Amino acid sequence: MSIIAFVNQKGGCAKSTTAVHFAYWLVHRGNQVVLVDADAQRSSSIWIDSLEDKIPCVVAQTSQELLDCIPKLAKKYSYVVVDGPAGLSDATKAILYCTDLAIIPCQPTGVDLRSASDAIRLIRQAQTQREGKPQAAVFLSRAVKGTRLKDEAITLLTNIGVPVLDTVIHQRQAIADTFGQAATVWELLGKASVEAAEEFEQLFEEIVEIKD
Repeated sequence: MSIIAFVNQKGGCAKSTTAVHFAYWLVHRGNQVVLVDADAQRSSSIWIDSLEDKIPCVVAQTSQELLDCIPKLAKKYSYVVVDGPAGLSDATKAILYCTDLAIIPCQPTGVDLRSASDAIRLIRQAQTQREGKPQAAVFLSRAVKGTRLKDEAITLLTNIGVPVLDTVIHQRQAIADTFGQAATVWELLGKASVEAAEEFEQLFEEIVEIKD
């Protein structure tokens, strides 16, 4: 049983993008996977439904729905991937009380770094009541190569209180195009798609190693 949630109170930090790509990657490695869409915009469930390779998906947005469905799904699937809502709501708290591993995507901006810190405080609260669960890690998303902002963000994240994954997901138009094209980066053509796919694969290998 592996319940892995992507959480952050700030929208636009790549929760849905990463959750959908992670679910797709796991399926293509032979795993039984279900995605739980807990975000009000329902981006990930709409996206999953548009893919040629169908992946089971459940929409659950209230805290009670999440507390009810996530443990049940975990008994049926090898992996439950949760796309968390924006905001540190009761729904986010419910997710953290069910999940094994919380992953925090963080863009290299001051606002995003503060938001990640708030998410970590909520995770710490859950850990005190769940004997150390969930495990947690943060990664830098939508970073621009060769910028001081990216380097500064990496330095700041090392002091944020949870492990920082080595892989950085860089900003690429190919990633931004995936939702509109009803695809993932693995299905798009071009050098940028190949590079994005390589970064996602490295990131997901790190995530799976944490859980294992």
